[in-house]
Amino acid sequence: MNKPYRSATRLLRAGRPHHGWVNTPVTRASTYVFESVEAWRDTRARREQERLPSYGARGTDSTHALEDALVELEQGFRAKLYPTGQAAIATVLLAYLRAGDHVLVTDAVYEPVRRFCAEHLTRLGIEYTYYRPDGAGIEALIRPNTRMIYAESPGSLTYEMPDLPKLSTTARRHDCWLAVDNTWASGLIHKPLTLGADISILAATKYLGGHADVMMGAVVATDRAWPALERATIDFGQTVGADDAFLVLRGMRSLPLRMAQHARNAMQVAGWLLERPEVARVLCPALPGDPSHAMWLRDCSGANGLLTVELSNTYTESDAERLIDGLRLFGIGASWGGFESLVIPVQLRTSRSLPDSAPRGPMLRLHIGLEDPEDLIADLECGLSALTQPLRSFRIS
Repeated sequence: MNKPYRSATRLLRAGRPHHGWVNTPVTRASTYVFESVEAWRDTRARREQERLPSYGARGTDSTHALEDALVELEQGFRAKLYPTGQAAIATVLLAYLRAGDHVLVTDAVYEPVRRFCAEHLTRLGIEYTYYRPDGAGIEALIRPNTRMIYAESPGSLTYEMPDLPKLSTTARRHDCWLAVDNTWASGLIHKPLTLGADISILAATKYLGGHADVMMGAVVATDRAWPALERATIDFGQTVGADDAFLVLRGMRSLPLRMAQHARNAMQVAGWLLERPEVARVLCPALPGDPSHAMWLRDCSGANGLLTVELSNTYTESDAERLIDGLRLFGIGASWGGFESLVIPVQLRTSRSLPDSAPRGPMLRLHIGLEDPEDLIADLECGLSALTQPLRSFRIS
């Protein structure tokens, strides 16, 4: 049969060395020993071009298997692993930028990246400028020393989707790298590297692991971008443990099923929320009417469980917090991508730099988990009732 396998089938088989294992065993190793000085020197000489067992920090069977699966998922050249998503982002920025360089950063960036730019890029003599999350007007912001365009697709909290092929064309024209945080899609439903990006960044903590029990970041690069990423990763001593790599790879096997169910649940909850008088908007690019819906239809093959809810501007941020405290099934937690539903308040004034002329009501971000959506809707109905009634509910973990 010459017909290529579909992505879910390929993902089940990715990262499986041909030793008869269904799951690659956990390989814990720091030191590898060699039979001779000649063998030791040969491995050290070849490991810069080949992936060879030479030292634990450079990888073991466990980490190599996960890297191979990520390359299959993202359709890239090679991958590296990091202890957190933020570590992956920081390594990317420092791998490709030097003192005197300039980077364009989406204004919808993950908030710790905003702090990293202010505290560390500035200290290192690297300039940065925020651009509109949809990428509009970015050409005018390019400088002679611009070396990277850093995007999130879609952006954090408000989920604007930039036109990645257009950004890629701009980057190539000005000899810039295009790096994209692809955590929202987890490499499954949106593939920046096939749309022209050089670097795709993932917080494997989220949907890749899928069970809220492991921290990890990953970067998949094209062949052109790979050498600088590999050097920086090795020089910064970035690596992950074999047990964590095993957990993420195991989580990836069920990623298509979990992501599809998260999306179904989220769309059902979003439809109910849009009918509520207390709700002004529900932000999600998969929803018809969202400003990024056309881009989502073009570039994505599905959605996830994230929704940001804007309440009517007749309510206050204190009201939104009362709503949250009135929920029982939604845990208050800043992460997402596990099986559980989560909620946090959103304050765009602390996480955006560019002016926003649109009036906005108080906002909260929901991660819709794998619970029965009817139960989640009932819980949200109780929470919304807390906007007009004294709080009497109690929380369960």
